[in-house]
Amino acid sequence: MSAQITFPYLDKELSWLSFNERVLQEAADPENPVIERVRFLGIFSNNQDEFFRVRVADLRRRILIAEAKGGGQAARTLMAEINAKVMTLQTQFDDIYRQLLLDLARRNIFLVNETQLSEGQGRWLKRHFRDKIRRHIIPILLTKDTDLDMCLEDGITYLTTEIRHQDKVRYAFIPVPSGKLARFVQLPSEGSKARKTLILLDNIIRHCLAELFDGILEFDSLRCYSMKLTRDAEYDLSDEIELSLLEKMSSGLKQRLTAEPVRLVHDREMPETMLDILRESLGVASYDSVTPGGRYHNFRDFMSFPNPGRKYLEHKKLPALSTRQFTDFKTGFDAITASDVLLYYPYHKFSHLTEWLRQAAYDPAVKVIKINIYRVASNSQVINALTDAVKNGKDVTVVVELRARFDEEANIEWARHLTDAGVKVNFGIPTLKIHSKLCLISRVEHGEMVHYAHIGTGNFHEKTAKVYTDFALFTRDPELTREVEAVFDFIEHPYRRVKFQHLLVSPVDARRKLYSLIDREVQNRLAGQPAGITLKVNNLVDTGLVKRLYDASRNGVRVQLIIRGMCALLPGVPGVSENIKAISVVDRFLEHPRVMVFENGGDPKVFITSADWMGRNIDNRIEVGCPIYAPHLKRQILDILAIQWQDTTKARVLNRAQDNEYVARGNRKKVRSQIAIYDYLVEVEQKPLAL
Repeated sequence: MSAQITFPYLDKELSWLSFNERVLQEAADPENPVIERVRFLGIFSNNQDEFFRVRVADLRRRILIAEAKGGGQAARTLMAEINAKVMTLQTQFDDIYRQLLLDLARRNIFLVNETQLSEGQGRWLKRHFRDKIRRHIIPILLTKDTDLDMCLEDGITYLTTEIRHQDKVRYAFIPVPSGKLARFVQLPSEGSKARKTLILLDNIIRHCLAELFDGILEFDSLRCYSMKLTRDAEYDLSDEIELSLLEKMSSGLKQRLTAEPVRLVHDREMPETMLDILRESLGVASYDSVTPGGRYHNFRDFMSFPNPGRKYLEHKKLPALSTRQFTDFKTGFDAITASDVLLYYPYHKFSHLTEWLRQAAYDPAVKVIKINIYRVASNSQVINALTDAVKNGKDVTVVVELRARFDEEANIEWARHLTDAGVKVNFGIPTLKIHSKLCLISRVEHGEMVHYAHIGTGNFHEKTAKVYTDFALFTRDPELTREVEAVFDFIEHPYRRVKFQHLLVSPVDARRKLYSLIDREVQNRLAGQPAGITLKVNNLVDTGLVKRLYDASRNGVRVQLIIRGMCALLPGVPGVSENIKAISVVDRFLEHPRVMVFENGGDPKVFITSADWMGRNIDNRIEVGCPIYAPHLKRQILDILAIQWQDTTKARVLNRAQDNEYVARGNRKKVRSQIAIYDYLVEVEQKPLAL
């Protein structure tokens, strides 16, 4: 009997922190324009907030459950490792921030605080505060009756203020209204016009602190220190039958506002007495993260850091490409009839999609439009086209996923807006999130109903399509469109049995088919045929799929992984994963597409999919993967993946050490894959269309 092999598996939480460290590397990289580096600090901070709201909150719940059963040591050890890594990253963050302030100053951009103002700037800010800011601020005064845990909202920076009068001390919490006002204010020029001076909203409030309390409270002195609370992002949905899903979601969102705290970040200069009050009032437990930091929190606002200086301080714009796949035809339907169309955002214009929907909204031949929505832009042309289609007598069905994390409130409002407009709104299956990116348009042509489908890896979102890389396939292939229609039918009638010959659909058959595709590569390798797997996803943490990839490697199958975020698989482990190599690309665009390539004996099978390789995506969500059949489109995807593997600028090696070393360039030419892909697609547009 052979010895059982123990497969290495990296904790996904630690792997996620390693990903965010790659984001921090971009902020530290002097090769990046300085304004972009500052914005990467914002991206890092936003990611870190979500990490605590979701992943640390989940671990905290696991600790509580395990402790109730008399265990939990492993989870507590992991929490300690997480907190240690978070502290290390915070130190790196603070060092990078200080360096970036110096780099900005060298370019005549100064981010000042309230102690660095001239008299004229101080007077101007007092007026600006009275005219523009004060109306948005209502301090919370701490009394013996104040339930601070109920008062402080998730993710908002508060200035915890000590108010001294004679021998009495009281405290107030001042919310920084960055959700209502710009976080950065440019001060009027003084002296040199080349000098640009910015100040944070936080520091304006500090400068005008006395004006908030003068005439309201007596005080001899005021001192304030910043803090931010991060709460558990999960909530409990009532199972009461009489509540509609909309009502349940609305109730759940209210729960999130006052959910259990999982992280308290505070100014490291905050007095211990003030910090003790926060800990006690908020019930911060020993395994919750209490993180000392700088004066400023909600660094996510730095994602929108303005550029008051020269254009070269930002990335040079890459204009989105108009593709002849669409522009050479009168309508989108003509284009898709001629050949399947593949777009790759943000390199291609998202407006090709919205123009197709606009045409469908008033084309007399179009009878039915079905689409599923996970996230959309605040001013969505997609939504506008759908409501206009109803006005033109089309039968429009929109599947709205109300549980799209952090977009629930917006999706509730969209659902109401669509319903009011006469759109048939479907909330899907209560037990499954719907994460697929599908649109189906049915059109009468020559007396027959013809289906056109969009199958993508990203959301129908104009804003994110400018910064997320994602594939979108447009097809009228009767086999594929028939199965897309079957997915919509499954969403509406989940009790009906359905089989898919072409699409990979979670949770119906995706796991079984993925296992089969991997096993086929092993069989081909053992039979001496070409074998290999290339996978590009955001996250690879599903234990079953990781084990299958280990099995493929042990049998000699070459596996290439491009993983943006979490990767629980450890490449290069002797006897387990010697044939697996993994890289991660972090650059100006967020790498978001999910692509799978199986060598298939020399005739590669290529799929795009909405699903990451995580248990939730394979077993607990509706996700759709689609084969790419058109040879020229298959070639494009293979070429794009090959370019990413050639990256010698922004690609990092994923390994057991999680040290995020850049791919060694050696004597190879310098390749920055995102720029090289853009150049590649420009060349594609110059060639004759493949029809």
